[in-house]
Amino acid sequence: QLQLVESGGGLVQPGGSLRLSCAASGFTLAEYAIGWFRQAPGKEREGVSLMSRMDGNTLYADSVKGRFTISRDNAKNTVYLQMNSLKPADTAVYYCAAGGRYGGSTVLLHANQYHYWGQGTQVTVSS
Repeated sequence: QLQLVESGGGLVQPGGSLRLSCAASGFTLAEYAIGWFRQAPGKEREGVSLMSRMDGNTLYADSVKGRFTISRDNAKNTVYLQMNSLKPADTAVYYCAAGGRYGGSTVLLHANQYHYWGQGTQVTVSS
């Protein structure tokens, strides 16, 4: 069964940190570009941290630049999102995604370019 499973979400105070993990099963994550998206209540899903398949090219939403870091461990078939200096505005359901099999150094910008999606993990930033 092909799937992505996120973990690591939860409740954190403003200024705190969380690390989200996304484990792939049934396929090889190294063959794909990856991304983390989020969706807050009443808002559209947005890409926050994206990475190409090759060369480690990344793209971050302006709202998270300097605070979030996307990474991958191909040996573990896992993607990570390190989130620091969290703000209440970061509260959302976070999804990992994979797409563009055998693509190169291009970061995939749009959600419809991603073929596999996790079920989402809730991140709540509140005091």
